[in-house]
Amino acid sequence: MKEILYVEVPTPDTEAVRTWLQQTWRPEQGEKILTPDGVRLQFADVSASRHTTTTAIATVPELSIFVWSVQRTTYLKAFHLGKSAIATETQILQHLETSLRQQFPPQYPELPTIDLSQQSIFEALSPYYPKTVHFFKKMPNGEYDLNRVYWWEKRWREGVRHPQQPQSVIFSTPDSELNPQTPPTYDLIYIGGALGVIHAAVMAQLGYRVLLVERLPFGQMNREWNISRDEFQSLIDLGLFTPAEFENLIAKEYIDGFNKFFDGNNPQKLRSKVLHTPTVLNVALDSEKLLRLCGEKLKDAGGEIWDEMEFVRADIGKNQAIVQLRHLPSQAEQQVTGRLLVDAMGSASPIGWQLNNGRAFDSVCPTVGAVVERGFEPEVWDAKYGDVLNSHGDISRGRQLIWELFPGADQELTIYLFHYHEVNSQNPGSLLEMYEDFFTILPEYRRCDLEKLVWKKPTFGYIPGHFSISSSDRKVAIDRLISIGDAASLQSPLVFTGFGSLVRNLSRLTDLLNTALNHDLLTAKDLNQIRAYQSNVSVTWLFSKGMMVPTGRTLPPQRINSMLNTFFGLLANEPPVVADTFIKDRTEWLTFNRLALKAARINPALVLWIWELAGSKDLVRWVGSYLSFTGSAFKSWLLGGWFPPLTRRFQPWIEARYPALWLRLLAQSYDLTTGMGRPERIRLDDNRGGINLASTNLMRNSTQGDSKAVAEQ
Repeated sequence: MKEILYVEVPTPDTEAVRTWLQQTWRPEQGEKILTPDGVRLQFADVSASRHTTTTAIATVPELSIFVWSVQRTTYLKAFHLGKSAIATETQILQHLETSLRQQFPPQYPELPTIDLSQQSIFEALSPYYPKTVHFFKKMPNGEYDLNRVYWWEKRWREGVRHPQQPQSVIFSTPDSELNPQTPPTYDLIYIGGALGVIHAAVMAQLGYRVLLVERLPFGQMNREWNISRDEFQSLIDLGLFTPAEFENLIAKEYIDGFNKFFDGNNPQKLRSKVLHTPTVLNVALDSEKLLRLCGEKLKDAGGEIWDEMEFVRADIGKNQAIVQLRHLPSQAEQQVTGRLLVDAMGSASPIGWQLNNGRAFDSVCPTVGAVVERGFEPEVWDAKYGDVLNSHGDISRGRQLIWELFPGADQELTIYLFHYHEVNSQNPGSLLEMYEDFFTILPEYRRCDLEKLVWKKPTFGYIPGHFSISSSDRKVAIDRLISIGDAASLQSPLVFTGFGSLVRNLSRLTDLLNTALNHDLLTAKDLNQIRAYQSNVSVTWLFSKGMMVPTGRTLPPQRINSMLNTFFGLLANEPPVVADTFIKDRTEWLTFNRLALKAARINPALVLWIWELAGSKDLVRWVGSYLSFTGSAFKSWLLGGWFPPLTRRFQPWIEARYPALWLRLLAQSYDLTTGMGRPERIRLDDNRGGINLASTNLMRNSTQGDSKAVAEQ
């Protein structure tokens, strides 16, 4: 018996495929015999041989074709039975695959248009997403949260569909129209209260007048956050939290994390063992408690929080920004002025789309999931462990689905389902379709009875990615406006969320922004130096590109799992510190090249597969990223040991006389260290000018890092 065909049929209706195969499909040769799951094609009359030996019957050539369902997707395999060859076997299989593609082409469902003035969100979406509606009804704020999912997807689709005509929300206005005689009320106005409040609280403690604007009731989150102790240490160094407060924010700390991708259809050499990452995402935070504590610290430092306020537009002048807001409960409009506007609105930010002329992002991870309070049987999952990255099947309707599972407080489990996805107007990526998958296939991933689970809240969002060639190919700022977090496409290629990337770079961003505000260096030229670009991260975007199925394309279903198992199997055979530094965005040039060459040697087809997925244009772009990384690595090797401490030594003299030069030197200093994955530890003093290095030693990305340093989510 030999497998000769394996294809994904992009439909959840397996019965329709089986019926088509049995009743409609007409093979050019062979006698079709129906089986419970498909058909058999016989190529000789064996009726006269019923009394012959079993050995003789076994030599009769035959094709066995069957279908099955997993991941709410249909798969088909064909096997050759018997020792004799079938002369027309190749033509039969080509005809079968072509007919399947014509009968069951890829489908990219549109978001249904609904009228909530006439019905609830549950009633409106029930015909389209019955399981999603059913289980959102079981959540405490399910109706509100499902409205949020629909709003988020609608807004995302509008941005993707009309990239050349992004909504204009930022306007350059002459000072004569902005009443420049009236000084700005605030130094900083943050739009977006999730990642925004963390940075806002730090800046308020530096003495700045800070306003935080949040569209939702403050403190609500549609994601949970995981991090490591070493990563969180930067927030302690900055004075935002005490060690005791950090301990109080921990919901759960697990002892090991697993990374494993389905390899049942991979050749033996492309199967891998489990990659253990005990210091990756091993600290689950109580995100709502963290937000509330940041809010309290912001207010204690004199800052303000305006929640249930929607950003409408901003008029930017030479000396201030005037921001128009709308209070959602009353629809009353308000106006506020500030020296600097900070966009922390996430991936759906209209500011990010406008600043980059529609090319805000090159990729996205549509992510859905939920926090389950209890209901899993004890033998299903041990809360001392986390599932960092896991797949339980091959490509599903044009997506490689990946799971994450993290223990929370008490019996809670936070579960995510996501996939890497190109930004495509025909196929923007759907949260609601993903939720229907989530509630259908969760028992396939972890055995459970969905009706017995106690649902606490949903977790969802679009997490963006930008394929950077250099530090200047994305605009993150204009005069008196800067973007941070997901709005700046600040993410990592694997763990990908803006939270950890922001925390990882918070000291750098704070130091640079504090310098700019101190000297009123708030032009686009100055502010665009304040970014969390890492050359060693930008070169790894090809890795995430290799996990995306291009819209309209079909691939061998096992292809992406084969690529993932190649690389993660390689990491599993390396010392643990190698996986740690790679996922923490601290991989240096020599390690990156060694791993890349080793992966190509293990799986020579890997380069061809990536070429097929990425295309020539993106491969050329990646070569630019690699050359930039190589140049930055050489500069860091040449200057990184002495240039940063030397600039700090001359800071008082340079900053007092040439503040713009000092900002530029400081940004370049961070490029040599943090920008290459070797962050500097700094602490926050009580005065505005007092951000200083806690140590002149750089955190090396090989053996000097704390064993608990990890990447976050």
